[in-house]
Parts: sequence; C-alpha cells; structure tokens
Amino acid sequence: MPGMPRQMPRPVPPIHPLPEYAATGELKARYEDMKAVFQVPWMGVVTMAYADYPSFFGELWRGARPLCLSRAYVEAVRELRRFTEEAVVELAPPPLAARLTQAGYGAREIDGIRAMIEVFSHGNFPYLLLATITRLLIEGNELAAAGGAAPAFEGRHAPDVAAPFVLMEAHHAEAPVRALYDDVKATLGLPFVNTDYRALCRWPSYFALAWADLKPALAGAGVHTAICEGVHERALDLALALPNPGGLAAEPLRAAAAADASLEEVTAVCRLFQYLLPGLVTNVAFFRRQLLDA
Repeated sequence: MPGMPRQMPRPVPPIHPLPEYAATGELKARYEDMKAVFQVPWMGVVTMAYADYPSFFGELWRGARPLCLSRAYVEAVRELRRFTEEAVVELAPPPLAARLTQAGYGAREIDGIRAMIEVFSHGNFPYLLLATITRLLIEGNELAAAGGAAPAFEGRHAPDVAAPFVLMEAHHAEAPVRALYDDVKATLGLPFVNTDYRALCRWPSYFALAWADLKPALAGAGVHTAICEGVHERALDLALALPNPGGLAAEPLRAAAAADASLEEVTAVCRLFQYLLPGLVTNVAFFRRQLLDA
C-alpha cells in the first residue's frame, strides 16, 4: 500500500469552488450527473473546487463515474460510514434532544434536524472516497488494473428522508451567527464554512449548542485526531481494494491537471480536501449521535 499520510498543505491553497448556480452547459450537466450518481442533493465543495480545473475534473469524472455507479463503491461507502459512526462513540457526544426541547424545539423541528444530518451522513462518504482516490492518483499512485467486472448498484442507497436544503449564508445572518461562523473557521483553520454547517445553521440556536459540545473535542492531538486518522486509513484501504472499470490512471489525470494549472497547485487542493473530509465526517457523526436518543 502506498504511504499517504493525512496531510494538511501549508500554506492552505486558495480554492475557487464553482457554485452550482453559476454552472452552465457541460459543467452543469456534469454536476447534475454527479449528484444523481451519488444520490445527493448538493455538490460538495471538494468537487466544485475540482471544477475550477476543467480538464482535470473532466478526466476524473470520466474514469470515476463507472466505479461510483458500482455495487463495490456503494458497499465501500457504507463500510466507511459504519467505521466512522462506531469510532465517534469514543468521543461520548452529550445528548442534545432534551436540551433542545427545553429551549422550545418541538419534535417535528428536531426530526427535521435529524433528517438534515442523515442527508450528510450518507452523502459525505461518496465525496470522501472520491477525494481519496483523487489524491492517490494525483500523487502518482495507481488503483487496480483497468477493466474487469464492476456490477452496478441497483436501486436507491440514499436515505428516504425529506429535508429542505436551505443554507444559512453569512450574509443572511445576524451578528451571533456570523461570530459562530468565524469561530468555526478559526477552530478548523479554514477560510470557508462547510456546506454541512451552513445547512444545520438553518436552526441557529441548535447549531450553537451542537458546536459548543463538539469544539472541546477538537482541541489538541487527542481522540478526535486519532479517529480522523483512522477514517483516513480506512478510506485509503477501501479505495485501493476497489475495481477500476473506468480505467482511472495517474498519468492521464496528472497530465489533465497540468493542462489547467501547475501540478503542484492542483495537488495541494487535492491534499487539502482529502485532509479535511475525515474531520468533517467525524463531526457530522458526532452531531448525529447527539440526537440519536429521542
């Protein structure tokens, strides 16, 4: 197995995610196709950042699409979720439902939060696995030999929940939410706020409580860091065990990246998201467990 430590690039590279509303033509079609394949209602920031490099993004999705449609990919995604949600128990997330009820939340509102968390609990893992594959390739590693059988997954693997996808953007928010977002960015060392947090901040008082419970676990190189490292390693193992029906290979992808920008720049962006996503899925698993009990 190639050595690929979890690595935050320093300095953090600038990213230029191309938002869904701005996508047109072929890129818009690719966005819609990726969401349909992953069975998610949003484009992840990771793949919108890849889209800033059109040749690279096109070659990546050309080769990844047959794999992402496969039963093997869906099963790997499920295993990665299982691993993460079992590991996060060690953080002992404090129960939150009773506190929300005391604050005035009704059962329907709490169920709405749970549904939104479930959307991300499913949808982040296809993006994490793709980000792991992408970093492997951009750094010159290879996947399984091209070709071979990869039976498609039949049916729906996404959760059967209804959750309006509304994002609380900083420019929509009053000062307390903007301050909360500043704290999230400062704590995580990032220049942006993830989609997950903006969606959950549709309920600002909920997210303030949830974040306040999570934040102490993020300090230092403790249990949270160890869980993230474990998620990284499990994603790497799973990625290397997958079939390769689309013929993904390092050199064509690296050449496509070099046609858009310097290879070093694209590599830094790939490392950034492959570093961040294990932390994001761990944090969402923490939020999910806070509300596990009615």
